[in-house]
Amino acid sequence: MTKILMIVTGADRLTLADGASHPTGYWAEELAASHKVFRDAGAEVDIATPGGIAPTVDAISLDSRGGVSDADAATFRDYLASISYDLTNPRAIADVDASAYDAIYIPGGHGPMADLATDSDLGRLLTDADGRGQVIAALCHGPAALLAARRPDGTFTFAGRRLVVFTDEEERQGGLGDTTPWWVETTLRERGATVETGMPWSNTVVVDDNLVTGQNPQSSVATAQRVLKKLGVPTGN
Repeated sequence: MTKILMIVTGADRLTLADGASHPTGYWAEELAASHKVFRDAGAEVDIATPGGIAPTVDAISLDSRGGVSDADAATFRDYLASISYDLTNPRAIADVDASAYDAIYIPGGHGPMADLATDSDLGRLLTDADGRGQVIAALCHGPAALLAARRPDGTFTFAGRRLVVFTDEEERQGGLGDTTPWWVETTLRERGATVETGMPWSNTVVVDDNLVTGQNPQSSVATAQRVLKKLGVPTGN
């Protein structure tokens, strides 16, 4: 059976550029829609967070403040409820062996900016997985987590790799705007990643060898499907 490790932020607050504390967490659609694609394809999905803490869903990803319709919000709530045991009993990233999985998948929300981007345990896990050629996927703000990965010589593990991320323009249009504490797209570029961008809010996925990235919530299903395609698992689409 295909095994996928979903790395989820454990953060529920993000300190903004002005010093304010902003509620955050994981983005409901990105976790729920991706997880459903994997489960419907027969994959086994384990969830891991920093320290094994239960993750928090970002409240605005379940209502109109996040551009989510009532119908979609109900669908995401129902799906998250169906996997509530896994969400409330995640594994600790530090205890995970990358070799036990076929792929690692990192959904977004602003939470990864607060914890995953600097998580040394995750950094070691990602570098190990990349060295093995295992599929690594990240969605929306999830690629912020890639910044934690360093090679033994201290260089960024994903320098020179093609990827896509929630763009600075999307952050300005519908994200945190000028209150963002740092710009994920800009930072990835500065670290040496080759960031490609689709139109704001477009379904955009970039595949570079074993690295699969999606730009935004609209790319959730397509990103998960590309992971399965890389693994040779049929999706029916």
